Amino acid sequence: MTNQQSTTSGAHAAPKAGAKEWLGLGVLVLPLVIVSMDTSVLYFAVPFLSADLLPTTDQQLWIFDIYGFILAGLLVTMGSLADRIGRRKLLLIGILGFGLASVGAAYAESANQLIIARALLGIGGATLMPSTRALILNIFRDEKERTAAVGIWTAGTGLGVAIGPVVSGLLLDHFWWGSVFLLNIPAMVLMLVLAPILLPESKDPNPGRFDLPSAVLSLGTILPIIYAMQTLAADKFNLGSGIAAGAGVLVGVLFICRQRSLETPMIDTKLLLSRGFGGSAAINTTAMFAIVGFGIFSTQYLQSVLGLSALSAGLWCLIPSFAVAVAGPVAAVLSQKMHRAYVISAGFTVSVIGYAFVLLTKFDSPLWVLLTGVGVANVGLMMAMVLVGDLALSTVPKAKAGSASALLETTQQFGGAAGMAVLGSVGFAVYRSGLADKLPSDLPANVAQHAREALGDAVAVANQLPDGLRDTVVRIARVAFTDGMHAAAITAGGVMIFGAILSAVVLGKLPKEPVAIEDEDGDGTPTIPQPGGNRAPAGQR
Repeated sequence: MTNQQSTTSGAHAAPKAGAKEWLGLGVLVLPLVIVSMDTSVLYFAVPFLSADLLPTTDQQLWIFDIYGFILAGLLVTMGSLADRIGRRKLLLIGILGFGLASVGAAYAESANQLIIARALLGIGGATLMPSTRALILNIFRDEKERTAAVGIWTAGTGLGVAIGPVVSGLLLDHFWWGSVFLLNIPAMVLMLVLAPILLPESKDPNPGRFDLPSAVLSLGTILPIIYAMQTLAADKFNLGSGIAAGAGVLVGVLFICRQRSLETPMIDTKLLLSRGFGGSAAINTTAMFAIVGFGIFSTQYLQSVLGLSALSAGLWCLIPSFAVAVAGPVAAVLSQKMHRAYVISAGFTVSVIGYAFVLLTKFDSPLWVLLTGVGVANVGLMMAMVLVGDLALSTVPKAKAGSASALLETTQQFGGAAGMAVLGSVGFAVYRSGLADKLPSDLPANVAQHAREALGDAVAVANQLPDGLRDTVVRIARVAFTDGMHAAAITAGGVMIFGAILSAVVLGKLPKEPVAIEDEDGDGTPTIPQPGGNRAPAGQR
């Protein structure tokens, strides 16, 4: 028995990565940084582009949202396409498309042109994200190295989100609003040069035909549901939004039925039922719920409650971001010493502590109070996300890495949209309730109406009032917003407690040591080594 185990272990020994592979990782991280920056830089450019392009309220909403809508709707399709035509090839196509769309966005002469350019950026982003993660899975065969590589790759998202506001503030101080999009161009040129040299090509050896109806159904599932979530976050949920959500669910059922009937489906629905991939995807969604959903409160607090400029707020946000950058490597080290499920659960527990600390924040608290709470929460969540991402992809055959990666990215988009909708609705409901009977009775009706819309509106209209009345309105609005932020933190903390329990219960039953994933029968379903040398489908673990 000992000899058999030794032979098996030697047969499955994975090669170590060399300098070329680690340099290739840098190429794979760069597009993720760019894609994650693309939304955050826009937040601070809006006042400038609004003055130039004069978009309507609806147009401004689409300028923000069309990128995420298209990105989420095409991730699964692009992941499946990457498995068929080659991940490096699709990555290069996406890099070129993203660069050209960035130029179009920078030089847009109307709001509609900018909306179209943002939609094209979403298409480009959808090709980049699943391709990069899938290539990591193929480049790094050693389990420890792959965990570290995924940790570095995941940290790229946090880096992009963190430096986006800072870069945006610096550029807008010296150039026109379109310059925030041109920042992408040098990075894209560098990737076009280095990717063919440092990255190997990989694809599914038996991909089957590309199913166009599945691609259409995938888009028809995701876009209406995310649209409904976005309108809920803006407190504009109506009959049309409800119909859109229902239609998305119905199309989703049709999509799943079609996948189950295809010989080579775009998504292997068995993966979602497996403990490893399905459980990891659910936990990943939970983490994104908090990170994206609570982010809208922390940034508004810094700017509209504490009164910091966009650049100052962005610089201060670097402090918790630096801590987050450390979380990935730390989680990778801890996962070598204990079951990764308990490290993930501990990460969620740390995030609960962070959100509890946010409750100490008052409308006039020192800056460090909020930064500490958010920093601790994000460190814990990043610890969980690094390990969950690696675990999910380690439970699928390498040939299906592209589509599985896209499915994982799609769950992230859903988690973020749900977080914005739920936490946004909770927080702003408390904000409006806090203003309901506390605004001065002699306040003009139109001013009171604007103040109830959002904190930024309250501060803007208050500046038109006499000093004494202005200070009163601003103080009431800031207190109400802080109360809403507390409600959002409590909600996020409660969901994170659920995440901690789910991680320990669902993932805790997986083998402590990572296992090699193979597809020996060629049907695209992972088979897992079992005691005694037998193998079983992943869904039967």
